[in-house]
Amino acid sequence: MSSEKLDKAMQTQIANIEKNTGKKLNQWIDIVNKSGFAKHGELIKFLKEKHGFTHGNANLVVHFAKQSHAGAAENSDDLITMQYKGKENLKPWYDKIMADVKKFGSDIEVAPKKTYVSLRRKKQFAIIQPSTKERLDVGLNIKGVAASGNVIAAGSWNAMCTHRIKVEDAKMITKDLISWIKKAYEQAG
Repeated sequence: MSSEKLDKAMQTQIANIEKNTGKKLNQWIDIVNKSGFAKHGELIKFLKEKHGFTHGNANLVVHFAKQSHAGAAENSDDLITMQYKGKENLKPWYDKIMADVKKFGSDIEVAPKKTYVSLRRKKQFAIIQPSTKERLDVGLNIKGVAASGNVIAAGSWNAMCTHRIKVEDAKMITKDLISWIKKAYEQAG
C-alpha cells in the first residue's frame, strides 16, 4: 500500500499504534482477520476489550483489515462516487455543503472514507454521510455545546461525533446548518 494514498493524520495514527503496541499494522490486521468476528462493531469491541485499543485506533485497524479505509480506493473521487451510488439525488446536497465549508479556510482536510467524508483541521470536526436514499447525515464534534433545533445529540449513531443533523430536504441546508459546522471547525483549530 503506498503511503501517498494515506493522509498525514492516518500515517501518524498508524505509527502511534505500532509504537504503543509493539506490533506492526499488518500484524494487527492478521489478528483481526483471525479473530472469528466479521462485523465492524464486533471487531472494534474485540480490539478494545482484548487488546486495550481506543475506539479511534480500533476503528482504523478494522478499516484496514476490511480494506474500507481511504487508501483502499484508487482516489478520493472514487470513494465519493461509491458513497452516492444509488443515492445520486443527495450528491448536490453534499456539494452545496462542501462549497460553504471550504470558505472557512484553507486548512481543511477532506478525507473521504468508504461510507462518509471526514472533515479535519487539527482533528476531525465533522463527517458527511449519505445514510439512506433520502437522508444525508452531518456529524459534528463540538464539546460543551448543547444540541438544539435540528441538531441532536449523536448518541450511538457515531462514537466519533457529539452532534448529528439529519438533512432530509435540500431546504434544510441553511446558514444555520453551516454555522453549526463552522462551530465545530473553530473548535478543531
